[in-house]
Amino acid sequence: MEFSIKMRSIIVVCIAVCSLFSVASAIAGTATFYNVYVPSACYGFEDQGVMIAAASDALWDNGAACGRMYRVSCSGPTNEGVPEPCKEGSVTVKVVDRCPSPGCQATIDLSQEAFSTIANTDAGKINIDYNQV
Repeated sequence: MEFSIKMRSIIVVCIAVCSLFSVASAIAGTATFYNVYVPSACYGFEDQGVMIAAASDALWDNGAACGRMYRVSCSGPTNEGVPEPCKEGSVTVKVVDRCPSPGCQATIDLSQEAFSTIANTDAGKINIDYNQV
């Protein structure tokens, strides 16, 4: 009986620590969206679906970002246009393209479908938390 209580306590502590690590590992950034998906810098005219993204120079890594998956969630507005743009939840996207500077205005440029999963597209640009999965 005492062993069972100790094991339960250890399991609860492990779950709590793992949860904190997951939250702590998220990176703050910004997201915009685009809607012309091909050709892409990574896959040319090959269709990669619509849950995709273009990486800014900060994430591009000389093309090594191609195929990386990121979990992205909206954390708030970046302007006065839409004071509460966020929707609940997150979206997982695959990097298929590059969003080069100086034109790129965000950390990650999401497909319109991915952006609309986590935020109101009227916002145009949002604050996000993201991590590689």
